[in-house]
Amino acid sequence: MTATTPEVLWQRFRATGDPEARAEILTQLLGLVHFTARKIANRVGDAVPYDDLVGAGSLGLVQAIGGFDPDRGVSFVTYATQRVHGAILDELRAADWRPRSVRERARRIDRATRTLHGVLDRPPTPDEVAASLEIDRDTYWQWRSDAEAGVTVPLDAGIAALEGEGGSLAERLPDTVTPLPDEDVEADERQVLLREAIRELPEQQRTVLALSYYEGLSQRQIAEVLHVTESRISQIRSAAVKTLRARLADA
Repeated sequence: MTATTPEVLWQRFRATGDPEARAEILTQLLGLVHFTARKIANRVGDAVPYDDLVGAGSLGLVQAIGGFDPDRGVSFVTYATQRVHGAILDELRAADWRPRSVRERARRIDRATRTLHGVLDRPPTPDEVAASLEIDRDTYWQWRSDAEAGVTVPLDAGIAALEGEGGSLAERLPDTVTPLPDEDVEADERQVLLREAIRELPEQQRTVLALSYYEGLSQRQIAEVLHVTESRISQIRSAAVKTLRARLADA
């Protein structure tokens, strides 16, 4: 017998207020809470106890059940993932002196970088990330500078722990070479096309992309969340990426 998905359970909970449906949602997505907590804990160390991160994420999941609106155009799992991630980050704010606006900009840069990396199949350039965020290059580097202020890292030290990628900080410093005159315009056009293409994907493909590139879940973990086989997740992801690449190639 096929397990009932979180989407169907949420619909049942909304229609009837069935407490068993709510409890089953929490049970099915508890693994997502632990995965997100571990991922963030690996980045911030012991600034906040792991159990506290899990507790915050679990609260975010509970809030997602009550606050989800299907008219927003995203699936319940995507929305719940975002709320869990946000709730855990909220738990870290007491240990982070940076203003809320700086933290939010850093998250936006991280999300845009991960999404573009997955779609383009290569690390995006700073100009591509800036175009995706609809800001200019100078603003992008100011945001990066604000987010990294107060963090002392040797120029030749790896930054995988900070951004989940290899390379040294020296390699990530701003390029002082003047861009080609049409570089920014071309990047803007590609980002507009990318956003339109993502919106036109089927809901299941959008959900898989969000869990893969925004949250960093493996295909096995996504399969567990959506209650399908790992091979099916691979098929969905490949189809989505193929569609997006085709749209970009035709531009």
